[in-house]
Amino acid sequence: MGRALIVESTFLIDLERAHKRGVPAGAVTFLEQNQDARLYLPFVVAGEIASGISMRDRVRWEAFLAPFYVLPSTPEVSWQFGRAFRHLRDNGNLIGTNDLWIAATGLAYEMPVVTRNVEHFRRVPGLEIESY
Repeated sequence: MGRALIVESTFLIDLERAHKRGVPAGAVTFLEQNQDARLYLPFVVAGEIASGISMRDRVRWEAFLAPFYVLPSTPEVSWQFGRAFRHLRDNGNLIGTNDLWIAATGLAYEMPVVTRNVEHFRRVPGLEIESY
């Protein structure tokens, strides 16, 4: 079994676009280079996916989530969220709430977040990031 990686919403959107267009993109290349990786979704990403028009059917949503391991919120995730929020707020570098939950999940579970939005997530101290 390979590395454990958290994927965020943009990664999934890029995969879907590449699939629809039939053209390999950065997310596809990343997966090809990390075939043995175990992919995780933070609970908030599962919710973001559920909110999309294409996933309004629960059966389809559950089928989409099936290849991933969904990480639940825990007291540690909540603590990491609060800690990161305070730091970012105090330094004038806040990021979106859902992205902060994604980062907090990465911190709590000690897993890197796979993203193309590196500069955004880099603001969170201690968060390991994998770019694609």
